[in-house]
Amino acid sequence: MNFQNPVFIPGPTNMPEAIRKACDMPTIDHRSPVFGQILNPCLDNVRKVLKSDHAKIFIYPSTGTGGWETALTNTLSPGDKILAARNGMFSHRWIDMCQRHELDVRIVETPWGEGLPADRYEDILTADTGHEIRAVLATHNETATGVKSDIAAVRRALDAAGHPALLFVDGVSSIASMDFRFDEWGVDIAVTGSQKGFMLPAGLAILGFSDRAIAASKTAGLPRTFFDIDDMARGYAGNGFPYTPPVGLMNGLKLATGMLLEEGLENVFARHHRIAEGVRAAVRAWGLELCAASPDLYSDTVSAIRTPEGFNATDIVTHAALKYDVAFGTGLGEVAGKVFRIGHLGQLTDVLALSGIATAEMVMADLGLDIRLGSGVAAAQNHYRASGADSAKAAA
Repeated sequence: MNFQNPVFIPGPTNMPEAIRKACDMPTIDHRSPVFGQILNPCLDNVRKVLKSDHAKIFIYPSTGTGGWETALTNTLSPGDKILAARNGMFSHRWIDMCQRHELDVRIVETPWGEGLPADRYEDILTADTGHEIRAVLATHNETATGVKSDIAAVRRALDAAGHPALLFVDGVSSIASMDFRFDEWGVDIAVTGSQKGFMLPAGLAILGFSDRAIAASKTAGLPRTFFDIDDMARGYAGNGFPYTPPVGLMNGLKLATGMLLEEGLENVFARHHRIAEGVRAAVRAWGLELCAASPDLYSDTVSAIRTPEGFNATDIVTHAALKYDVAFGTGLGEVAGKVFRIGHLGQLTDVLALSGIATAEMVMADLGLDIRLGSGVAAAQNHYRASGADSAKAAA
C-alpha cells in the first residue's frame, strides 16, 4: 500500500499531520494534573461539537460499538422493551447487541436505502399506552447504505405520541461532519467514535448523556464494569480515568476538536456537503445511482454507489487496492457485491476528492464498465468550481 495516497473509506479517515503528531507524545503520569489539561478541554469541546449546553460527556478507550454498549448497559435492564428500525448493517448490529443483552426489541424492518420510518415509530409509540418501550434507537447516518435519517422527525414522533422513551442516536459516521443537534433534537444519548469526523485513529468511544439518561442509570439493571459512567464520572472529578486512559488519543482529540471549532461547525458541515455533492455529480455523470432512495436521504459523509445488475461491485474495491493502491469501501450485508462506497469525510478537500473520483473512473473502465474517462471528474470539477466561488463570495 502506498501511504501517500488518501483513503476513501468511510472510516478510519485520513488524519491531518498535526493530529497524528499530537497522538505521538511522550509518556506522562496520567494521575498527575497534566492529564487534566488534556481531559477537560476534550470534554468541553465535544459538548460544543454536539451542540449541547448540558450533555455529560464520556470518553472510553473503545470504538463506536463500545459506545453502543455503554448506552445500553448504563440505562436499561434485562427484558426492557426497545424500538428500532433495521435499515442497514449498523442498525442491524446495534439490534443484535440489544438482543444479546436480553432486551426485547420491536424491530421495524425497513428497506436498505430508506431512512428511519418516523411515522411508523409514532404509530407504535402511540399504541404503547402503558409506556413499556424504554428506549428508541436511531442510526443518524447508516454507513453501509449512505443514508441520512431525520432525527428531528424521530423526536417529533416521540413528542406527538406523548411517550417518555429515551432516544439513543448512533452518530458514529455523522457527528463532527454533519449537523447534529443534541439539545434541539432532544437526544438522550449520542454515540460516536474517534476515527471518522474527528480524524483520529480508531480507539475512542465518545458519548453525550442527557440528564434523563443519567437519571436512568441510577436504576439500570444490566451489568457494567468497564463502561460504567458512574466510575468514569468519579475519575473525571479527580481529573483522571478509573483506569489507565489512552493519553495520546485524548491529546489528539483535544487538538481535533479545537481544529473543528476553529474552522467553525457550520463551515465543517458546508465543506462536507460540497465535497459530497461533487461525488454525487460524478455518479450521475457515470450513469450510476446511489443506494439512498432519494436526495433528502443522501449522506454527506459516504456515498454507496450501485453498479449494474450482474456486476460484482466488490471487484472495484479489490482492483483499486491492487492496481492503484487506493482504498474504497465494500458493500455490507444485503448490499454486499451490489455497491461500492466512497467515503468523503474527515480531512478531505475538493482536490483530494477529485483524486478518488478519477481513480474510481480508471478502475471501472479497467473492469469493462461503460464509463468514459473524465466524465465524473469533469462533473465534480464543475460543481467544485461553482460552489467554491460561492463560498468565496460568502466569506467575503
